[in-house]
Amino acid sequence: MFSNAMTLLIAKGIGETLYMTLVSTLVAYVFGLPLGLALVATDKDGIFPFAGINQILGIIINILRSIPFLILMVLIIPLTRAITGTIIGSTATIVPLVIAAAPFIARLVESSLKEVDHGIVEAAESMGATPWEIMFKVLLPEAKPSLLVGSAIAVTTILSYSAMAGIIGGGGLGAIALNYGLYRYQKDIMIITVILLVIIVQILQETGMKIAKRSDKRN
Repeated sequence: MFSNAMTLLIAKGIGETLYMTLVSTLVAYVFGLPLGLALVATDKDGIFPFAGINQILGIIINILRSIPFLILMVLIIPLTRAITGTIIGSTATIVPLVIAAAPFIARLVESSLKEVDHGIVEAAESMGATPWEIMFKVLLPEAKPSLLVGSAIAVTTILSYSAMAGIIGGGGLGAIALNYGLYRYQKDIMIITVILLVIIVQILQETGMKIAKRSDKRN
């Protein structure tokens, strides 16, 4: 169906898509997880209630989440160039992916932590646990299954963002779909790339859900 060159190009696109998605997810969690913890800790019912910081964090996160990804990529082109030295390619795409995903992950983490039974937190406090111990030895372990489910959602969302990056020169399957499937009217390439993206999403989603289920001690 395809030439050897096209087969190699698609294989490279799969590798670039996985690279962008997994690295972006990892780096986004480096920023998103602490942000989520801060949102819960500074909430009025949190262990470090601080309405001002909570509101500022919430506003910043909501602003970043409200910017469409394509617009965000264009807006931060100077930052992307400053960090990576270029604005095209899979590595450059990681910068906007992280900025777009970190606020989303922060909200996922916040939601997961707030699902923890408040009675468990109160019991830890009554036993003399410090606020830091409550966060890292109570909240995070108790919320682990929900956090893993959230990570499965996050990684598939980031993958969908990465597919859009082809519009401004990002790599991966999204770029192949645009450059060959759309601009050169090769519908077979478009169909194949879409199928591959769907397969990758399903694999990542199912893997994440299985890991989350195995980690849930309640089952």
